[in-house]
Amino acid sequence: MRNEMTLSFVAIEENEALARMAMTCFITPLDPTLEEISEFKTIVSEAVTNAIIHGYNCDGKSLVTIHAVIDDNKIIMTVEDQGEGIFDVEQAMEPMFTTKPLLERSGMGFTIMESFSDSLSVESMLGSGTVVRFEKTFSPVTEVSRMR
Repeated sequence: MRNEMTLSFVAIEENEALARMAMTCFITPLDPTLEEISEFKTIVSEAVTNAIIHGYNCDGKSLVTIHAVIDDNKIIMTVEDQGEGIFDVEQAMEPMFTTKPLLERSGMGFTIMESFSDSLSVESMLGSGTVVRFEKTFSPVTEVSRMR
């Protein structure tokens, strides 16, 4: 099965939940386990929150765009903003690094996304925005595992 979608929304914190729910509905045909759903929702949440808070400083007028492709039992997804960009992607991906310590940001977003996905890449250019791309493969759920 192959399917594809694009979703754009205004960069406000309330739309993080919209993105998470829409993307979770999109992967429903893959019949993910509860653990896979939880991991996937966390990746989406972290990527979208980074775009809203770090890319746009919650400006409430710019757009975050998600593009997702389902191919067999795998999703390939990008979360893109046209915001500030990341000065040093390698440093930003280090655990505990944050540019917003006053907002009580833990600096674990990229680390969490990396641990829950099969692959994660981040491309960014100062003043032009950031694209977070990840892939996640879902295991087929068997009838036996559903009954547990």
